[in-house]
Amino acid sequence: MSRTLLKSGAIVSAMTLISRVLGLARDVVIANLMGAGVAADVFFFANKIPNFLRRLFAEGAFAQAFVPVLTEYKQTSSEDEVRQLVAKVSGTLGAAVSVVTLLGIVGSPLVAALFGTGWFISWLNDGPDAAKFELSAFLLKITFPYLWFVTFTGLSGAILNAFGRFAVAAFTPVLLNVVIIGFALWVSPQLAQPEVGLAMGVFFGGLLQFLFQLPFLFRLKLLCKPSWGWRHPGVVKIRTLMIPALFGVSVSQINLLLDTLIASFLVTGSISWLYYSDRLLEFPLGLFGIAIATVILPSLSQRHVDKSPQQFQQTMDWAVRMVCFLGIPAAIGLAMLGQPILQVLFMRGAFDQQDVLNASYSLMAYSGGLLFFMLVKVLAPGYYSRQDTKTPVKIGIIAMLSNMGFNFIFAIPYGYVGLAIATALSALLNASLLYRGLYRQGVYRLSSATLLCIAKIVVASLLMGGLIGYLSPSANEWFDLTWSQSVLQLIICIFAAFLGYLILLFGLGIRLAHLKSSFGAVTGD
Repeated sequence: MSRTLLKSGAIVSAMTLISRVLGLARDVVIANLMGAGVAADVFFFANKIPNFLRRLFAEGAFAQAFVPVLTEYKQTSSEDEVRQLVAKVSGTLGAAVSVVTLLGIVGSPLVAALFGTGWFISWLNDGPDAAKFELSAFLLKITFPYLWFVTFTGLSGAILNAFGRFAVAAFTPVLLNVVIIGFALWVSPQLAQPEVGLAMGVFFGGLLQFLFQLPFLFRLKLLCKPSWGWRHPGVVKIRTLMIPALFGVSVSQINLLLDTLIASFLVTGSISWLYYSDRLLEFPLGLFGIAIATVILPSLSQRHVDKSPQQFQQTMDWAVRMVCFLGIPAAIGLAMLGQPILQVLFMRGAFDQQDVLNASYSLMAYSGGLLFFMLVKVLAPGYYSRQDTKTPVKIGIIAMLSNMGFNFIFAIPYGYVGLAIATALSALLNASLLYRGLYRQGVYRLSSATLLCIAKIVVASLLMGGLIGYLSPSANEWFDLTWSQSVLQLIICIFAAFLGYLILLFGLGIRLAHLKSSFGAVTGD
Protein backbone atom coordinates (compact mmCIF):
# COMPACT_ATOMS: atom_id res chain seq x y z
CA MET A 1 0.00 0.00 0.00
CA SER A 2 2.67 2.50 1.05
CA ARG A 3 4.78 1.70 -2.01
CA THR A 4 1.80 2.42 -4.24
CA LEU A 5 1.18 5.72 -2.46
CA LEU A 6 4.88 6.56 -2.65
CA LYS A 7 4.86 5.90 -6.41
CA SER A 8 1.67 7.93 -6.93
CA GLY A 9 3.05 10.71 -4.75
CA ALA A 10 6.28 10.72 -6.77
CA ILE A 11 4.32 10.99 -10.03
CA VAL A 12 2.22 13.89 -8.76
CA SER A 13 5.30 15.58 -7.31
CA ALA A 14 7.18 15.23 -10.60
CA MET A 15 4.34 16.78 -12.58
CA THR A 16 3.87 19.43 -9.91
CA LEU A 17 7.60 20.18 -10.02
CA ILE A 18 7.34 21.00 -13.72
CA SER A 19 4.35 23.22 -13.03
CA ARG A 20 6.00 24.98 -10.10
CA VAL A 21 9.22 25.60 -12.01
CA LEU A 22 7.24 27.15 -14.83
CA GLY A 23 5.22 29.05 -12.23
CA LEU A 24 8.44 30.54 -10.89
CA ALA A 25 9.51 31.35 -14.45
CA ARG A 26 6.16 33.09 -14.93
CA ASP A 27 6.70 35.14 -11.77
CA VAL A 28 10.23 36.03 -12.87
CA VAL A 29 8.85 37.39 -16.14
CA ILE A 30 6.08 39.29 -14.33
CA ALA A 31 8.54 40.75 -11.79
CA ASN A 32 10.79 41.93 -14.60
CA LEU A 33 7.81 43.42 -16.41
CA MET A 34 6.03 45.16 -13.53
CA GLY A 35 8.12 44.83 -10.35
CA ALA A 36 6.11 45.46 -7.16
CA GLY A 37 4.33 48.68 -8.12
CA VAL A 38 0.75 49.70 -8.75
CA ALA A 39 0.22 47.55 -11.86
CA ALA A 40 1.60 44.45 -10.13
CA ASP A 41 -0.54 44.97 -7.03
CA VAL A 42 -3.69 45.31 -9.13
CA PHE A 43 -2.96 42.30 -11.37
CA PHE A 44 -2.23 40.02 -8.41
CA PHE A 45 -5.44 41.26 -6.80
CA ALA A 46 -7.52 40.57 -9.92
CA ASN A 47 -5.95 37.13 -10.26
CA LYS A 48 -6.44 36.20 -6.60
CA ILE A 49 -10.24 36.58 -6.47
CA PRO A 50 -11.16 33.94 -9.11
CA ASN A 51 -8.39 31.71 -7.73
CA PHE A 52 -9.99 31.91 -4.31
CA LEU A 53 -13.33 30.83 -5.78
CA ARG A 54 -11.49 28.09 -7.67
CA ARG A 55 -10.59 26.55 -4.32
CA LEU A 56 -14.29 26.47 -3.46
CA PHE A 57 -15.80 25.25 -6.72
CA ALA A 58 -12.95 23.17 -8.12
CA GLU A 59 -9.87 21.98 -6.28
CA GLY A 60 -10.82 22.53 -2.66
CA ALA A 61 -14.23 21.97 -1.14
CA PHE A 62 -15.70 20.33 -4.22
CA ALA A 63 -12.89 17.79 -4.62
CA GLN A 64 -12.98 16.92 -0.92
CA ALA A 65 -16.71 16.21 -1.18
CA PHE A 66 -16.79 14.68 -4.67
CA VAL A 67 -13.90 12.20 -4.54
CA PRO A 68 -15.21 10.16 -1.56
CA VAL A 69 -18.68 9.91 -3.13
CA LEU A 70 -17.27 9.01 -6.56
CA THR A 71 -15.02 6.41 -4.92
CA GLU A 72 -18.04 4.93 -3.16
CA TYR A 73 -19.98 4.75 -6.44
CA LYS A 74 -16.97 3.24 -8.18
CA GLN A 75 -16.70 0.53 -5.50
CA THR A 76 -20.40 -0.28 -5.07
CA SER A 77 -22.27 0.78 -8.25
CA SER A 78 -22.34 -0.07 -11.94
CA GLU A 79 -20.43 1.81 -14.65
CA ASP A 80 -23.68 3.34 -15.92
CA GLU A 81 -24.46 4.71 -12.45
CA VAL A 82 -20.96 6.18 -12.23
CA ARG A 83 -21.42 7.89 -15.60
CA GLN A 84 -24.83 9.19 -14.55
CA LEU A 85 -23.29 10.64 -11.38
CA VAL A 86 -20.61 12.42 -13.44
CA ALA A 87 -23.26 13.81 -15.81
CA LYS A 88 -25.48 15.10 -13.01
CA VAL A 89 -22.59 16.59 -11.06
CA SER A 90 -21.12 18.37 -14.09
CA GLY A 91 -24.52 19.78 -15.07
CA THR A 92 -25.43 20.98 -11.58
CA LEU A 93 -21.97 22.35 -10.77
CA GLY A 94 -21.75 23.95 -14.21
CA ALA A 95 -25.04 25.80 -13.75
CA ALA A 96 -23.97 27.14 -10.36
CA VAL A 97 -20.54 28.29 -11.45
CA SER A 98 -21.96 29.88 -14.62
CA VAL A 99 -24.20 32.07 -12.50
CA VAL A 100 -21.34 33.02 -10.18
CA THR A 101 -19.05 33.79 -13.11
CA LEU A 102 -21.61 36.05 -14.79
CA LEU A 103 -22.29 37.86 -11.52
CA GLY A 104 -18.55 38.31 -11.03
CA ILE A 105 -18.08 39.82 -14.49
CA VAL A 106 -21.08 42.15 -14.26
CA GLY A 107 -20.46 43.08 -10.63
CA SER A 108 -16.68 43.40 -10.81
CA PRO A 109 -16.73 46.93 -9.28
CA LEU A 110 -18.60 45.57 -6.26
CA VAL A 111 -16.11 42.68 -5.93
CA ALA A 112 -13.20 45.12 -6.18
CA ALA A 113 -14.77 47.32 -3.52
CA LEU A 114 -15.38 44.36 -1.23
CA PHE A 115 -11.87 42.93 -1.28
CA GLY A 116 -9.95 46.13 -2.04
CA THR A 117 -11.73 48.36 0.44
CA GLY A 118 -8.74 50.63 0.92
CA TRP A 119 -8.59 51.40 -2.80
CA PHE A 120 -12.37 51.89 -2.95
CA ILE A 121 -12.30 54.42 -0.10
CA SER A 122 -9.47 56.25 -1.87
CA TRP A 123 -11.57 56.28 -5.08
CA LEU A 124 -14.54 57.75 -3.23
CA ASN A 125 -12.35 60.52 -1.87
CA ASP A 126 -10.34 61.12 -5.08
CA GLY A 127 -7.29 59.80 -3.28
CA PRO A 128 -3.97 58.57 -4.69
CA ASP A 129 -5.14 54.93 -4.95
CA ALA A 130 -8.32 55.69 -6.92
CA ALA A 131 -6.77 54.37 -10.14
CA LYS A 132 -6.09 51.04 -8.45
CA PHE A 133 -9.80 50.53 -7.80
CA GLU A 134 -10.81 51.38 -11.38
CA LEU A 135 -8.12 49.17 -12.89
CA SER A 136 -8.88 46.22 -10.60
CA ALA A 137 -12.59 46.36 -11.51
CA PHE A 138 -11.66 46.28 -15.21
CA LEU A 139 -9.16 43.43 -14.89
CA LEU A 140 -11.65 41.32 -12.95
CA LYS A 141 -13.92 41.32 -16.00
CA ILE A 142 -11.13 39.59 -17.93
CA THR A 143 -9.92 37.18 -15.24
CA PHE A 144 -13.28 36.07 -13.81
CA PRO A 145 -14.15 33.66 -16.70
CA TYR A 146 -11.07 31.70 -15.61
CA LEU A 147 -13.26 30.47 -12.75
CA TRP A 148 -15.62 28.72 -15.19
CA PHE A 149 -12.81 27.00 -17.09
CA VAL A 150 -10.89 25.91 -14.01
CA THR A 151 -14.00 24.56 -12.29
CA PHE A 152 -14.51 22.00 -15.04
CA THR A 153 -10.78 21.40 -15.10
CA GLY A 154 -10.98 20.63 -11.38
CA LEU A 155 -13.95 18.32 -11.91
CA SER A 156 -12.09 16.43 -14.63
CA GLY A 157 -8.98 16.25 -12.46
CA ALA A 158 -10.95 14.85 -9.51
CA ILE A 159 -12.40 12.12 -11.73
CA LEU A 160 -8.98 11.25 -13.15
CA ASN A 161 -7.46 11.13 -9.64
CA ALA A 162 -10.23 8.84 -8.41
CA PHE A 163 -9.34 6.45 -11.25
CA GLY A 164 -5.62 6.63 -10.51
CA ARG A 165 -4.70 8.99 -13.39
CA PHE A 166 -2.79 11.42 -11.18
CA ALA A 167 -0.24 12.62 -13.73
CA VAL A 168 -2.74 14.30 -16.09
CA ALA A 169 -4.35 16.49 -13.45
CA ALA A 170 -0.97 17.35 -11.91
CA PHE A 171 0.47 18.35 -15.30
CA THR A 172 -2.47 20.53 -16.36
CA PRO A 173 -1.34 23.72 -14.52
CA VAL A 174 1.78 23.69 -16.69
CA LEU A 175 -0.38 24.87 -19.58
CA LEU A 176 -1.64 27.90 -17.66
CA ASN A 177 1.91 28.95 -16.81
CA VAL A 178 3.07 28.52 -20.41
CA VAL A 179 0.23 30.68 -21.75
CA ILE A 180 0.76 33.46 -19.17
CA ILE A 181 4.50 33.48 -19.89
CA GLY A 182 3.74 33.75 -23.60
CA PHE A 183 1.39 36.68 -23.09
CA ALA A 184 3.87 38.37 -20.72
CA LEU A 185 6.66 38.10 -23.29
CA TRP A 186 4.83 38.86 -26.52
CA VAL A 187 1.48 40.54 -25.78
CA SER A 188 1.95 42.69 -22.67
CA PRO A 189 4.96 44.64 -24.02
CA GLN A 190 2.80 45.75 -26.95
CA LEU A 191 0.12 47.24 -24.69
CA ALA A 192 0.06 50.56 -22.86
CA GLN A 193 -1.06 48.64 -19.77
CA PRO A 194 0.91 45.36 -19.61
CA GLU A 195 -1.25 44.04 -16.77
CA VAL A 196 -4.15 43.76 -19.26
CA GLY A 197 -2.06 41.34 -21.34
CA LEU A 198 -1.40 39.22 -18.27
CA ALA A 199 -5.12 39.12 -17.47
CA MET A 200 -5.76 37.90 -21.03
CA GLY A 201 -3.15 35.20 -20.42
CA VAL A 202 -5.12 34.00 -17.40
CA PHE A 203 -8.29 33.79 -19.53
CA PHE A 204 -6.76 31.79 -22.39
CA GLY A 205 -4.67 29.66 -20.04
CA GLY A 206 -7.83 28.55 -18.26
CA LEU A 207 -9.46 27.70 -21.58
CA LEU A 208 -6.51 25.56 -22.65
CA GLN A 209 -6.50 23.69 -19.33
CA PHE A 210 -10.17 22.87 -19.76
CA LEU A 211 -9.74 21.52 -23.29
CA PHE A 212 -6.60 19.51 -22.45
CA GLN A 213 -8.29 17.05 -20.06
CA LEU A 214 -11.30 16.20 -22.22
CA PRO A 215 -9.57 13.45 -24.29
CA PHE A 216 -8.48 11.66 -21.12
CA LEU A 217 -12.05 11.64 -19.81
CA PHE A 218 -13.16 10.29 -23.18
CA ARG A 219 -10.73 7.37 -22.85
CA LEU A 220 -12.25 6.52 -19.47
CA LYS A 221 -15.72 6.72 -21.06
CA LEU A 222 -16.61 9.45 -18.58
CA LEU A 223 -16.96 12.39 -20.97
CA CYS A 224 -20.68 12.67 -20.28
CA LYS A 225 -23.24 15.19 -21.44
CA PRO A 226 -23.97 17.48 -18.45
CA SER A 227 -27.51 17.38 -17.12
CA TRP A 228 -29.29 19.05 -14.23
CA GLY A 229 -29.45 16.78 -11.19
CA TRP A 230 -30.04 18.79 -8.03
CA ARG A 231 -32.05 15.94 -6.48
CA HIS A 232 -29.91 13.06 -7.75
CA PRO A 233 -28.87 11.01 -4.66
CA GLY A 234 -25.17 11.37 -5.44
CA VAL A 235 -25.47 15.11 -6.03
CA VAL A 236 -27.46 15.52 -2.82
CA LYS A 237 -24.74 13.71 -0.92
CA ILE A 238 -21.99 15.79 -2.54
CA ARG A 239 -23.66 19.14 -1.96
CA THR A 240 -24.49 18.14 1.62
CA LEU A 241 -20.81 17.44 2.17
CA MET A 242 -19.63 20.38 0.10
CA ILE A 243 -21.59 23.18 1.74
CA PRO A 244 -19.72 22.99 5.07
CA ALA A 245 -16.53 22.00 3.28
CA LEU A 246 -16.73 25.27 1.34
CA PHE A 247 -15.63 26.96 4.49
CA GLY A 248 -13.57 24.26 6.15
CA VAL A 249 -11.15 23.53 3.32
CA SER A 250 -10.75 27.16 2.25
CA VAL A 251 -9.79 28.73 5.56
CA SER A 252 -6.27 29.50 4.37
CA GLN A 253 -7.65 31.12 1.21
CA ILE A 254 -10.11 33.23 3.19
CA ASN A 255 -7.24 34.28 5.43
CA LEU A 256 -5.21 35.31 2.37
CA LEU A 257 -8.14 37.38 1.12
CA LEU A 258 -8.40 39.08 4.50
CA ASP A 259 -4.69 39.79 4.23
CA THR A 260 -5.30 41.31 0.79
CA LEU A 261 -8.09 43.50 2.14
CA ILE A 262 -5.89 44.79 4.97
CA ALA A 263 -2.91 45.18 2.63
CA SER A 264 -5.01 47.50 0.45
CA PHE A 265 -4.70 50.01 3.31
CA LEU A 266 -0.92 49.58 3.54
CA VAL A 267 1.95 51.02 1.50
CA THR A 268 2.04 50.33 -2.25
CA GLY A 269 3.91 47.09 -2.87
CA SER A 270 2.52 45.23 0.16
CA ILE A 271 0.29 42.95 -1.93
CA SER A 272 3.14 42.21 -4.34
CA TRP A 273 5.68 41.46 -1.58
CA LEU A 274 3.22 39.09 0.04
CA TYR A 275 2.50 37.52 -3.35
CA TYR A 276 6.13 36.83 -4.24
CA SER A 277 6.94 35.39 -0.81
CA ASP A 278 3.77 33.30 -0.88
CA ARG A 279 4.71 31.99 -4.33
CA LEU A 280 8.01 30.64 -2.99
CA LEU A 281 6.14 29.08 -0.09
CA GLU A 282 3.70 27.47 -2.51
CA PHE A 283 6.58 25.68 -4.25
CA PRO A 284 7.27 23.11 -1.48
CA LEU A 285 3.63 23.21 -0.36
CA GLY A 286 2.39 22.17 -3.79
CA LEU A 287 5.32 19.87 -4.51
CA PHE A 288 5.00 17.91 -1.28
CA GLY A 289 1.94 18.78 0.83
CA ILE A 290 -0.73 19.03 -1.87
CA ALA A 291 0.77 16.14 -3.84
CA ILE A 292 0.63 13.84 -0.82
CA ALA A 293 -2.89 14.99 0.08
CA THR A 294 -4.01 14.36 -3.52
CA VAL A 295 -2.94 10.72 -3.53
CA ILE A 296 -4.15 9.82 -0.03
CA LEU A 297 -7.74 11.08 -0.38
CA PRO A 298 -8.90 8.32 -2.79
CA SER A 299 -6.97 5.75 -0.73
CA LEU A 300 -8.48 6.92 2.57
CA SER A 301 -11.94 6.97 1.01
CA GLN A 302 -11.49 3.37 -0.15
CA ARG A 303 -10.21 2.28 3.28
CA HIS A 304 -13.32 3.83 4.81
CA VAL A 305 -15.64 2.08 2.35
CA ASP A 306 -13.79 -1.22 2.90
CA LYS A 307 -13.92 -0.69 6.69
CA SER A 308 -10.15 -1.07 7.10
CA PRO A 309 -9.27 1.16 10.09
CA GLN A 310 -5.75 -0.24 10.44
CA GLN A 311 -4.87 0.59 6.83
CA PHE A 312 -6.56 3.99 7.26
CA GLN A 313 -4.23 4.66 10.20
CA GLN A 314 -1.24 3.45 8.15
CA THR A 315 -2.06 5.79 5.30
CA MET A 316 -2.42 8.80 7.59
CA ASP A 317 0.81 7.92 9.42
CA TRP A 318 2.69 7.65 6.14
CA ALA A 319 1.38 11.03 4.98
CA VAL A 320 2.33 12.84 8.21
CA ARG A 321 5.79 11.28 8.20
CA MET A 322 6.40 12.26 4.58
CA VAL A 323 5.22 15.82 5.22
CA CYS A 324 7.60 16.21 8.15
CA PHE A 325 10.49 14.62 6.24
CA LEU A 326 10.07 17.16 3.44
CA GLY A 327 8.43 20.13 5.12
CA ILE A 328 10.63 20.77 8.16
CA PRO A 329 13.93 21.17 6.25
CA ALA A 330 12.13 23.11 3.50
CA ALA A 331 10.82 25.61 6.06
CA ILE A 332 14.26 26.15 7.58
CA GLY A 333 15.87 26.41 4.16
CA LEU A 334 13.36 29.00 2.92
CA ALA A 335 13.68 31.08 6.07
CA MET A 336 17.46 31.20 5.85
CA LEU A 337 17.90 31.42 2.08
CA GLY A 338 14.79 33.43 1.22
CA GLN A 339 16.66 36.63 0.36
CA PRO A 340 19.19 35.09 -2.08
CA ILE A 341 16.47 32.98 -3.72
CA LEU A 342 14.31 36.07 -4.26
CA GLN A 343 17.37 37.98 -5.46
CA VAL A 344 18.37 35.35 -8.02
CA LEU A 345 14.83 34.84 -9.29
CA PHE A 346 13.34 38.30 -9.32
CA MET A 347 15.88 41.13 -8.90
CA ARG A 348 15.92 42.57 -12.40
CA GLY A 349 13.95 45.10 -14.40
CA ALA A 350 11.36 46.82 -12.20
CA PHE A 351 12.04 44.55 -9.19
CA ASP A 352 14.83 46.16 -7.19
CA GLN A 353 16.96 45.42 -4.12
CA GLN A 354 14.47 46.92 -1.68
CA ASP A 355 11.72 44.74 -3.11
CA VAL A 356 13.91 41.69 -2.48
CA LEU A 357 14.44 42.66 1.15
CA ASN A 358 10.78 43.47 1.74
CA ALA A 359 9.60 40.19 0.21
CA SER A 360 12.22 38.21 2.16
CA TYR A 361 10.82 39.49 5.47
CA SER A 362 7.33 38.18 4.75
CA LEU A 363 8.79 34.94 3.34
CA MET A 364 10.61 34.35 6.62
CA ALA A 365 7.35 34.82 8.50
CA TYR A 366 5.42 32.55 6.12
CA SER A 367 8.12 29.86 6.45
CA GLY A 368 7.29 29.47 10.11
CA GLY A 369 3.91 28.09 9.07
CA LEU A 370 4.98 25.91 6.12
CA LEU A 371 4.91 22.61 8.02
CA PHE A 372 1.48 23.43 9.44
CA PHE A 373 0.10 24.41 6.01
CA MET A 374 1.24 21.00 4.79
CA LEU A 375 -0.17 19.16 7.81
CA VAL A 376 -3.56 20.80 7.26
CA LYS A 377 -3.52 19.42 3.71
CA VAL A 378 -2.95 15.84 4.87
CA LEU A 379 -5.01 15.88 8.08
CA ALA A 380 -8.17 17.31 6.50
CA PRO A 381 -8.64 14.26 4.20
CA GLY A 382 -8.88 12.19 7.40
CA TYR A 383 -12.29 13.83 7.85
CA TYR A 384 -13.44 14.25 4.25
CA SER A 385 -12.65 10.65 3.29
CA ARG A 386 -15.12 9.59 6.02
CA GLN A 387 -17.63 12.14 4.70
CA ASP A 388 -17.30 14.20 7.88
CA THR A 389 -17.31 17.86 6.85
CA LYS A 390 -18.78 19.37 10.01
CA THR A 391 -15.72 18.97 12.22
CA PRO A 392 -13.28 20.74 9.84
CA VAL A 393 -15.81 23.57 9.52
CA LYS A 394 -15.86 24.15 13.27
CA ILE A 395 -12.07 24.07 13.32
CA GLY A 396 -11.95 26.35 10.28
CA ILE A 397 -14.14 28.95 11.96
CA ILE A 398 -11.86 28.99 14.99
CA ALA A 399 -8.76 29.28 12.80
CA MET A 400 -10.20 32.10 10.70
CA LEU A 401 -11.39 34.13 13.68
CA SER A 402 -8.01 33.61 15.30
CA ASN A 403 -6.31 34.79 12.13
CA MET A 404 -8.36 37.98 12.20
CA GLY A 405 -7.28 38.55 15.78
CA PHE A 406 -3.65 37.81 14.92
CA ASN A 407 -3.90 40.28 12.01
CA PHE A 408 -4.86 43.12 14.32
CA ILE A 409 -2.19 42.14 16.85
CA PHE A 410 0.70 41.88 14.39
CA ALA A 411 -0.28 44.07 11.40
CA ILE A 412 -0.27 47.29 13.39
CA PRO A 413 3.38 47.09 14.52
CA TYR A 414 4.75 44.99 11.63
CA GLY A 415 2.61 45.94 8.61
CA TYR A 416 2.48 43.38 5.80
CA VAL A 417 4.99 41.13 7.65
CA GLY A 418 2.50 40.98 10.51
CA LEU A 419 -0.08 39.60 8.08
CA ALA A 420 2.29 36.76 7.18
CA ILE A 421 2.96 36.05 10.87
CA ALA A 422 -0.79 35.92 11.52
CA THR A 423 -1.33 33.48 8.64
CA ALA A 424 1.42 31.17 9.95
CA LEU A 425 -0.01 31.17 13.48
CA SER A 426 -3.48 30.44 12.10
CA ALA A 427 -2.08 27.42 10.23
CA LEU A 428 -0.47 26.15 13.45
CA LEU A 429 -3.80 26.38 15.26
CA ASN A 430 -5.69 24.78 12.38
CA ALA A 431 -3.34 21.78 12.12
CA SER A 432 -3.30 21.28 15.91
CA LEU A 433 -7.08 21.24 16.16
CA LEU A 434 -7.45 18.90 13.17
CA TYR A 435 -5.09 16.39 14.76
CA ARG A 436 -6.76 16.70 18.16
CA GLY A 437 -10.12 15.99 16.53
CA LEU A 438 -8.87 12.85 14.77
CA TYR A 439 -7.23 11.70 17.99
CA ARG A 440 -10.36 12.20 20.08
CA GLN A 441 -12.51 10.40 17.50
CA GLY A 442 -10.15 7.42 17.66
CA VAL A 443 -9.51 7.73 13.93
CA TYR A 444 -5.81 8.55 13.96
CA ARG A 445 -3.00 9.00 16.43
CA LEU A 446 0.71 9.40 15.76
CA SER A 447 2.50 6.11 16.28
CA SER A 448 5.51 6.01 18.59
CA ALA A 449 7.67 5.06 15.61
CA THR A 450 6.54 8.16 13.71
CA LEU A 451 7.07 10.42 16.73
CA LEU A 452 10.64 9.18 17.06
CA CYS A 453 11.15 9.62 13.32
CA ILE A 454 9.88 13.22 13.50
CA ALA A 455 12.20 13.96 16.44
CA LYS A 456 15.18 12.79 14.40
CA ILE A 457 14.03 14.85 11.41
CA VAL A 458 13.86 17.96 13.62
CA VAL A 459 17.39 17.40 14.92
CA ALA A 460 18.76 16.83 11.41
CA SER A 461 16.93 19.91 10.08
CA LEU A 462 18.27 22.18 12.83
CA LEU A 463 21.82 20.98 12.23
CA MET A 464 21.23 21.55 8.51
CA GLY A 465 20.17 25.11 9.35
CA GLY A 466 23.45 25.61 11.20
CA LEU A 467 25.33 24.43 8.11
CA ILE A 468 23.43 26.94 5.95
CA GLY A 469 24.25 29.73 8.40
CA TYR A 470 27.95 28.80 8.24
CA LEU A 471 28.08 28.68 4.42
CA SER A 472 25.76 31.58 3.54
CA PRO A 473 27.11 35.14 3.11
CA SER A 474 25.47 38.01 5.00
CA ALA A 475 22.55 39.95 3.52
CA ASN A 476 24.78 42.78 2.25
CA GLU A 477 27.39 40.36 0.90
CA TRP A 478 24.74 38.65 -1.21
CA PHE A 479 23.93 41.99 -2.88
CA ASP A 480 27.62 42.58 -3.62
CA LEU A 481 27.76 39.40 -5.72
CA THR A 482 27.03 39.35 -9.43
CA TRP A 483 24.05 37.35 -10.61
CA SER A 484 26.18 34.39 -11.72
CA GLN A 485 28.13 34.47 -8.43
CA SER A 486 24.85 34.53 -6.51
CA VAL A 487 23.55 31.54 -8.45
CA LEU A 488 26.75 29.56 -7.82
CA GLN A 489 26.79 30.41 -4.11
CA LEU A 490 23.10 29.57 -3.76
CA ILE A 491 23.59 26.21 -5.49
CA ILE A 492 26.48 25.42 -3.14
CA CYS A 493 24.37 26.28 -0.09
CA ILE A 494 21.33 24.28 -1.25
CA PHE A 495 23.34 21.25 -2.36
CA ALA A 496 25.41 21.22 0.84
CA ALA A 497 22.25 21.58 2.94
CA PHE A 498 20.46 18.78 1.07
CA LEU A 499 23.43 16.41 1.24
CA GLY A 500 24.10 17.31 4.87
CA TYR A 501 20.46 16.70 5.78
CA LEU A 502 20.48 13.21 4.22
CA ILE A 503 23.80 12.31 5.87
CA LEU A 504 22.53 13.51 9.23
CA LEU A 505 19.33 11.48 8.86
CA PHE A 506 21.33 8.42 7.94
CA GLY A 507 23.58 8.96 10.94
CA LEU A 508 20.50 9.21 13.18
CA GLY A 509 19.23 5.89 11.90
CA ILE A 510 16.61 7.00 9.36
CA ARG A 511 16.33 4.68 6.35
CA LEU A 512 14.14 4.54 3.23
CA ALA A 513 11.96 1.98 5.00
CA HIS A 514 10.77 4.75 7.31
CA LEU A 515 9.03 6.37 4.35
CA LYS A 516 7.40 3.17 3.13
CA SER A 517 5.81 1.55 6.17
CA SER A 518 4.31 2.64 9.46
CA PHE A 519 5.31 -0.46 11.34
CA GLY A 520 8.75 -1.06 12.73
CA ALA A 521 10.07 1.94 10.82
CA VAL A 522 12.19 3.36 13.59
CA THR A 523 12.21 0.63 16.16
CA GLY A 524 13.24 -2.06 13.71
CA ASP A 525 10.37 -4.32 14.79
